[in-house]
Amino acid sequence: MQLPTKQETQDRLRRERELVLLVNVRSRRGAALHGDVRRMLERRGWTVTAEHLVADPAAQLPALLPRVLAERPPLLVVGSGDGTIATVVDHLAHTGTVLGYLPLGTTNNFGRSLGLPLRLEDAVDVVTAGKVADVDLGRVDGDYFANLVSIGISAAVAGRTPHELKRRVGRWAYALTSARTLATHRPFSAEVRSGSALWRVRTHQLNIANGRMHAGTAIAADASLDDRLLVAYALGGGSRLSAARAAAHQALTPWLPLERKGYLTGTEFTVSTDVPLDVDVDGELSGTTPIHVEVTGQALRVMVPTAFVDS
Repeated sequence: MQLPTKQETQDRLRRERELVLLVNVRSRRGAALHGDVRRMLERRGWTVTAEHLVADPAAQLPALLPRVLAERPPLLVVGSGDGTIATVVDHLAHTGTVLGYLPLGTTNNFGRSLGLPLRLEDAVDVVTAGKVADVDLGRVDGDYFANLVSIGISAAVAGRTPHELKRRVGRWAYALTSARTLATHRPFSAEVRSGSALWRVRTHQLNIANGRMHAGTAIAADASLDDRLLVAYALGGGSRLSAARAAAHQALTPWLPLERKGYLTGTEFTVSTDVPLDVDVDGELSGTTPIHVEVTGQALRVMVPTAFVDS
């Protein structure tokens, strides 16, 4: 099916001014702010044709989203964190419905990759008065993801970080849980293949990114959500000290380009590990190694700030 152009889609949104609202009330700010979200949207002249509040996205969304999208809403506004988005994009990819995202989670890597403001009023302004852009999605063994696939410490942290701690201290909850996890974490060996290239590494943490953010900071100055590339990198070697140093270096050098950081780029990667390991997909556990990861260009239409460079 041939989709309308981005300009045609944007014109329709501004003409009809209708949307469906979906909020994960278990996300860090979702429970407290979902009522405010609806009022802000309606004050800007938009009609909320349906509202869905979910407390268990992994269980509820696979049945809910097909029903929602069967009505072909022009705009689906989602207030959530990164884990919810990983499920949403499975259903929204390559459809005519535009995603309006409100970052209400803990680290909000996807929202930061889009250049969205974290202040709710400003994020609602983007959803209602921004522009329509096409961005890439990754696919891990056929399932779409927006931002990051991780193996190692992140997968352990994804299952251990208490929701109450995330509500209280935000993204520092992941740092605190990571530090505790690293104390007993065992390194693993991995082989990463991309075309004819083979990279062997022993590490505590291996990431493959579609987006430009990890742990709330940029992976590199030139990482992008719409460059048709994935980025593979390890955080340190086999020692716990090197992992801690690499994580600190990554957080402190977002201004360095990918080439200076020595990270690998490619359109697809195959990853195998010496033992089967859990895989963290945008903050949610999903399967085990080995995995195949690829990029799908221009897979998702989303509202972005007018300053966003849409290539």
